[in-house]
Amino acid sequence: MKRIAFLMVAVATLAGVVAFTAPASGHADEEASPIYGVKIPAGYRDWKLIAVDHLLVADKVDQLRAQLGNDIAIKAFKEGKVPFPDGSIIAAIHWTRVPSEDNNKVLAGPFPGALSFVVGSPVNVQFMVKDSKKYAATGGWGFADFKDGKPGDKALHETCFACHTPAKDRDYVFTRYAP
Repeated sequence: MKRIAFLMVAVATLAGVVAFTAPASGHADEEASPIYGVKIPAGYRDWKLIAVDHLLVADKVDQLRAQLGNDIAIKAFKEGKVPFPDGSIIAAIHWTRVPSEDNNKVLAGPFPGALSFVVGSPVNVQFMVKDSKKYAATGGWGFADFKDGKPGDKALHETCFACHTPAKDRDYVFTRYAP
């Protein structure tokens, strides 16, 4: 009887340790992006949707993309507030775009010729973090690009701000809030 009680306590303890450490593996202690030091924010997949888009670059890139924002960013988007306040974080999740044969079969009857596409494999996730003092040299934004939880190299991150410069009049943010 004591042995069963001991095993039950051991199993409960192990379950508690697993439950406690599982959120930590949800990116809180992962590597930071070079240059900016941005880490993957814990829980970002639960943030609110800002917009969805499709990027197609002549036989090179065909991606479905979703932008999510933390509460500060969402409030700024809804209010049309530019520049974004410090603490705003925008996440951009990118996937390959693949045809859905299952959806196409269902749609064939009511919508002949319709083609459905869905998310395929993950490509990367990118972040913009607003801290006007820390990132003053880059318009107040810190950038990060992660693939499989690992940050891209320094050369990749050196291109972030230059890429966002054309959106300077919108505080370097390309994404527009989808109502």
